[in-house]
Formats: sequence, structure tokens, C-alpha cells
Amino acid sequence: MQVSTTTANREAGMSLIRSAVGARLAASGQVVGPAGAAFRYLEELGTGEEWQVFLRTTSDRYAELEAHLIEHHSWDNPEVTYTRIDGGSAAYLQWLKRETSP
Repeated sequence: MQVSTTTANREAGMSLIRSAVGARLAASGQVVGPAGAAFRYLEELGTGEEWQVFLRTTSDRYAELEAHLIEHHSWDNPEVTYTRIDGGSAAYLQWLKRETSP
């Protein structure tokens, strides 16, 4: 699975991926940005910059990774979404599973 969230700055994103990979909840992660953003929050329109955070994990570890991201995120209600990885090189997928094994 590729899991994504956003953060207010690069340092916050790096902190999330370091803690998630360190806890073996994700095999790897990247922080990309900044990206311009527009959003509705508390019935108001907001704009700003966000950093995109991407992590790779297995479906077995997703629930723990989601909980970790929500607990360690600085925002009250952070976006945490995933996209299933339906294919890839066998060696990469084996590595991903191995690196996220508890």
C-alpha cells in the first residue's frame, strides 16, 4: 500500500517518516513539496502550502501505521489515505514485506 498524508513543513513530514520506518510500520517514505493547497476547515476557505508525505507498507500493517500517523501528526484531523499496490517487481514486494515485519 502507498499511504499518504500532508504536513505544514518538510521537518514535520521527515519526523513522521522517520518514526514510521523506525517502528517498521512502513518500509520507506518520501516527503515532497511544497505544494499549494486550498481547503475548507471550520466552515472557512483556507489556502497555504503543504508537504506531501508518502509511505509504503503492507495491508497487514496499515491500521497500525494509520494510528501512528494520526497520533504523531500535529494537526487535529490529518488526511491519511492509501492506494493499494496491485503489482510490482517480486523482489521489491518481498523487501517491503520483510521490512515491515514486526
